Amino acid sequence: MHTIEKVPEFGMFKLIAELYKDPERKSILRILFELCCLWVLYRTIPSHYFSRYLFKRDITTVRDYIPGKLLYKRKAKFNERSARNMLDNKFFFDLYYRQLDFPLPQLWMHNTRRAFLVDRKYLEIHDVDGFKEVVARVIKANAADNTLYIKKAYDAYGGSNIHKIHLDHLTSYPDKINEIFSEVINSAFIFQQTIKQHPEMDKLSPFSLNTMRFDTFINTDGTVEIISGYMKTNIRNNHVDNEPTGGCEISLDLETGRLRKYGHLTLKFNGLSRSTQHPTTKTVFENFVVPYFKEAKEMVIQAARVMPALRLVGWDVAIGENGPVLIEGNSDYDIAASDLSYGGYRTNPVFKKVFKEI
Repeated sequence: MHTIEKVPEFGMFKLIAELYKDPERKSILRILFELCCLWVLYRTIPSHYFSRYLFKRDITTVRDYIPGKLLYKRKAKFNERSARNMLDNKFFFDLYYRQLDFPLPQLWMHNTRRAFLVDRKYLEIHDVDGFKEVVARVIKANAADNTLYIKKAYDAYGGSNIHKIHLDHLTSYPDKINEIFSEVINSAFIFQQTIKQHPEMDKLSPFSLNTMRFDTFINTDGTVEIISGYMKTNIRNNHVDNEPTGGCEISLDLETGRLRKYGHLTLKFNGLSRSTQHPTTKTVFENFVVPYFKEAKEMVIQAARVMPALRLVGWDVAIGENGPVLIEGNSDYDIAASDLSYGGYRTNPVFKKVFKEI
């Protein structure tokens, strides 16, 4: 689950200091007035005022942004608990959508504690040397770039429990490999192909797989609509793009696939600043066009359609060399980040249907 609402993680005193010196902020009186208005409107502490950057002078529609507490209450009503595991367990997700011929990262191995399944063969691995041996074998047999991703199959949020392993790491970083081995044999993990992304996406950031987050809603008549979308990229040269690890979220124009002006950074790493370009690649966000954007939208609509018990879902999509790749679906996704990127879900035409149905 996303942590964008957790202002205390950033530190309240630091928050106040950053806010006071922010050259883009509204006046203190205006901020206090708007906080009081939101408190009255939503009858809850409006901590989203800071996580949604509503103190910035250019944000005039503060009422359109919805507190995360209210968003999550609504989201939970649309997804059947018994069906959530089909998306939230990455192994089950792969089994289901691979049968339907969706483009997915190749799955080379998975485990449940010490039991591993590779090349349709069962293995028991009891020590780190055996683990390194089988990982090396899988990489050499499958990965042209000598890398793979290891991801926890369930209960992994915000980029946690995701490791990118290069073949050389198995001998160069023994302490790290020991740490990963300890994680793996105490839970369930999948071992996946590293997606080679489209060259245009490398211009945005070559350090991680840049992914788009779309959220979809299934209407009562079964039709599927995309509520909003945003791009996730990493600005700390990390191998994952999630906001808690130092990522950046940039709004998308759903009609054109163009990025909008501002990227919203991680509060605890970057304070209250926004960015108009990637700090390392210097790629300007505004008007950057995502390749295969139409195909990506069509893919998530189809993915949602074949999962009717989950009516409100967040999908992660990468753009590979030859088109979109479905990375994962999330029944418990970060709807607060979508609210931020869209510019407030209170006026979103699709999300209005969610409110109306409730």
